[in-house]
Amino acid sequence: MPSITAKALIAGFTCLWLSQAAAEVPLAGTPAPTFALPDQNGKLWRLDAQRGHWVVLYFYPKDDTPGCTQEACAFRDDLQALTELGAQVVGVSVDDTASHQAFAAKYHLPFPLLSDSNAAVARRYGALSDWWVVRFARRYTFLVDPEGKLAKTYLQVETSRHSKEIVDDLRQLTRRR
Repeated sequence: MPSITAKALIAGFTCLWLSQAAAEVPLAGTPAPTFALPDQNGKLWRLDAQRGHWVVLYFYPKDDTPGCTQEACAFRDDLQALTELGAQVVGVSVDDTASHQAFAAKYHLPFPLLSDSNAAVARRYGALSDWWVVRFARRYTFLVDPEGKLAKTYLQVETSRHSKEIVDDLRQLTRRR
């Protein structure tokens, strides 16, 4: 009986993970799955309440880690441009509200960080990685239009330039309206 190498096993799990992710992600042009989650201050934040505005809904793995910090700080630094384009930025991870509160305070993040502690919203957006003992949100972003539909999805995010990419895309999308 041939032995399975660790490399082959990892490749198999990676293919399974990627194929599941692609099947679960809602498509651009469809209604954004609605939800209500607490932010870092315990205030309930509802996607439906954002109708009439663009929403940059970004999922991220873990508070205060290098990539997540870089992405959050880039959104913070580009917030004025995003706001001028009519967009609200909101981050989501499976961390609790206390973790979000510390993260937001440490880096002066002026936008909501939502706690999806039971991972239900990440699952609905196809952004959940659940490895039995470790569960985190994948680094996905969804651009929700003012009518509540998904205008664009970002499944491969480069943290250093992602917020600029969103600004550029919003400029294009708002020009067409």
